[in-house]
Formats: sequence, structure tokens, C-alpha cells
Amino acid sequence: MDGLSRIGLAGLAVMGQNLALNIAEKGFPISVYNRTASKVDETVERAKVEGKLPVKGYYQAKEFVLSIQKPRCIIILVKAGPPVDQTIETLSQYLEKGDCIIDGGNEWYENTERRAAAVKTKGLLYLGMGVSGGEEGARNGPSLMPGGTLEAYKYIEDIVRKIAAQVNDGPCVTYVGEGGAGNFVKMVHNGIEYGDMELIAEAYDVLKSVGGLTNQELHETFAVWNRGELESFLIEITADIFLVKDDKGDGELVDKVLDKTGMKGTGKWTVQQAAELSIAAPTIATSLDMRFLSGLKEERVEAAKVFKQAGITDILTVKDINKKELIDNVRKALYASKICSYAQGMNLIRAKSIEKGWNLDLGELARIWKGGCIIRAKFLDRIKQAYHRNPKLSSLLIDPEFAKEMVERQGAWRKVVSLAIEVGVSTPGMSASLAYFDTYRRSRLPANLVQAQRDYFGAHTYERIDTSGAFHTEWYKISKKQLSTSDGSVKA
Repeated sequence: MDGLSRIGLAGLAVMGQNLALNIAEKGFPISVYNRTASKVDETVERAKVEGKLPVKGYYQAKEFVLSIQKPRCIIILVKAGPPVDQTIETLSQYLEKGDCIIDGGNEWYENTERRAAAVKTKGLLYLGMGVSGGEEGARNGPSLMPGGTLEAYKYIEDIVRKIAAQVNDGPCVTYVGEGGAGNFVKMVHNGIEYGDMELIAEAYDVLKSVGGLTNQELHETFAVWNRGELESFLIEITADIFLVKDDKGDGELVDKVLDKTGMKGTGKWTVQQAAELSIAAPTIATSLDMRFLSGLKEERVEAAKVFKQAGITDILTVKDINKKELIDNVRKALYASKICSYAQGMNLIRAKSIEKGWNLDLGELARIWKGGCIIRAKFLDRIKQAYHRNPKLSSLLIDPEFAKEMVERQGAWRKVVSLAIEVGVSTPGMSASLAYFDTYRRSRLPANLVQAQRDYFGAHTYERIDTSGAFHTEWYKISKKQLSTSDGSVKA
């Protein structure tokens, strides 16, 4: 391994190690660096074991930087926030004009834009690159979402196209757009992921709690679903989870896992951005709320006791459940709900693209999510096609193909949500998706009353359906005058 490395990578936790080995395996000599020396040794050793891969380890930042061919490209995979700034400060001492830094973490997009502006004063280029697929994806082929200057992307295009997951229409990577576009798209990807996971959990709850399916039956159900329209990474791993036995006791491990969900912030950022941009994202927002509620484990246990004493059992029983019919209805409800979640995420990306002038290609983003990433799913190819048919599509829900499917599934969807409400099993994600669908498809909403209320108490004005302009009415005075009659009756 004489000569300089093609690229460098700093930050050798599991994701960093796996991505470095992926790059090396694809034929690109790579230098690696970590402040903890043992991580460097560990990575170099793995490279030897996994095929004598061209990985060189460095313990000093200067030696690491100087070991890379010019223009130097260095991927940073450290914890988001201050550690990224510290790593950039350390490395930039030795970088030269024209070199490039690539942040591969889950970073807030404005931080990426701030850092890009800061290093530009030193003549350096910058990319914020979303990396999805977890440990396995990093090692064998992730979905990559690089954003920043196109010149910087061209530096690494040959590498990222080879290391990304490969699908029938190309590698799962594209130049997303300028500034923090790559990080923003990855953030929304994670928001969609939150919604997806919540909806799957609700499907599981209905099948188990209402339908009485065993873990073996759940495994079989999800395995069948993964061979149809719901085919996806999350459905696949869910089927696997139900098979794993508890190594510390009887039964399956899933039943021993604490019902308290963790999070790292990207879902919260997604919901905050939706609010900032006035984009309705109820399925994603509900999934975040459910993570918050899951965290109240002690309170929920106490609440269960209180309400049991008050006369409400945990779940009401339903007689004569037809398992086969329930499974089919839940499948349809899950599919329709998932479309709503993806539609909300795409609408959010489009709104931000318009605000920032990024000119993002929604069809291409759907394409690069077809492989490698956590939300990869069979219907992403059809989402890609929908946006290619109509790049200005205002919502996936009104794409003719998806609209037809929503209509075909709405009966089953309503049955599942109604049944869940009847027995006291919460399906907030499915319910939010159904409410989103029902609201979006109506030409007239009760928002006219809300506007009248706003004008009544705050003189906020309102528009009319029969003429243009802004209007204000003295609602209080007029209503009281009309109520006042000599005999106390209400005038017609």
C-alpha cells in the first residue's frame, strides 16, 4: 500500500468503521483517524480480517491529513453538534485550499450551512451527506444524500456511486442540492421512518391485542406481507423480530422488551420544520407524540391501576373475531396510512426546496431511498414514477394510481380504526392518517366557523366564497340585536 490514500475518514465508531471498510472494499485506499487510538487499531485489524482491505490507520491529525491525495476529501462521522466543530477545527489546520470536508452525521441542516460558510473563508469545500441504512447499510451499501457545492460532490462522485446500495435503476445516491439540502432530506427521511415504525407498531398491537395472534402467527403474517405491496425493510425486520427466542427465559424476546422508545432528535426536527413551513404532517407528529407517551412508563402503569379501579379494563374483548379478515383489513389500513406518511414527508421537502431555492427532484429522492436506507420499500419505485409523471404533483394522494388504491382500501381502513377505538386500543397514527385523508379530500371544511370565531374575538377578518376581499363583521353586536325582541323570541 504505497502512495497516498484516495480519501480519509475521521470518527471510527461502528458506522465510521463500516463505511471505511465499504470504501476500501470497493477499491479505494482510505486513511482512517480517531482520537481514541484503540478504534484505529480495531478498524485496521478488521480490514485485515475482512479481506486485507486497503485501510491505513493514523493516530495524529496532521499525519492523517497529509496521507490523503489532493484535493483531499475527508468524511467526518462523529456525534452531531460540538464534536463536529471540534473535528473540523483540528483537521482544517492541515487542510489546504480546494480540500473538502464531508459531514456524514445526522446534523441540523443550518449547522451544515454555517460550517460551509466558515470553511469557505479558508478556501475549503463542504458537503453535508445524509447516510441511511444503519450499520449494515454503511458496510454493504447505504442510501447517501449529499448536499453542498456541486464541485465538492464531483470530488467524491466515483466513490459514493460505488459504495451506495445498488438498485435496478442505479446507485442509491444523487447530488441532492445546495447548502444543507442533503441533511434536510435525511432529516425528513427519518421523520417518515418515525411514522412508518409507529404505524407498524399499531398494526402489531391490533393483531395481537384484538386478533389474539401469537408471535408465530405474527411472524408468518408479516413475512407474507413482505412478499406483497408492503414489501420493505421495516416489514422484513419486523417479521424476523417475532421469531427471536428470549435467551434469559421462556417465550420470545419481543415480549420482554421495555415499551419505552428512544429517539435522537431528527423526528422532533421534522415536526418542528413542518410547523415552521405550515405543512400538515399529522402522522409524523403523532409518531413523535407516541414516543413521548411511551417514555411515561411509570405514569402509564399507575394510570392503568387507577382506571381499572374506576371500571375500565385495559382492553375490551370482542367476540367472534375473524382473524383472516382482520389481517387483511389491517394490511390495507397499514398500506393506506403509510402512503399518507410518505406524502407528508414529500410535501415538507418540497416546501423547504421552494423556500430555499434548492430545486429538489422528489422523484429522484424516492429513487435513492429504494435501497440501503431504513424506509426502503417496494412502493418507492411507484412514488418515483408518480413524480416523474407530474413533477408538480401537489400530493401523492392525488396521483391517479395512489388515489385509486386509497379509495379501494378506505373501507378496511375505517373498520380497523373503528374496531380499535371500540376496544380501547390506540391507533393514533392510523387515525391521524385517516383524518388527513378525509380532510384533504373534502372541498369544504368547517374552517369557515373557525375564521368566523377568529374575526368575532380578534377582528382578524375573513374572506368570502362569493366575492374577493377581506371582511370584518361586528358579530357580537349583530347577534345580540337579532336576539333582542320585545317578547324574547329569536327572530327568523
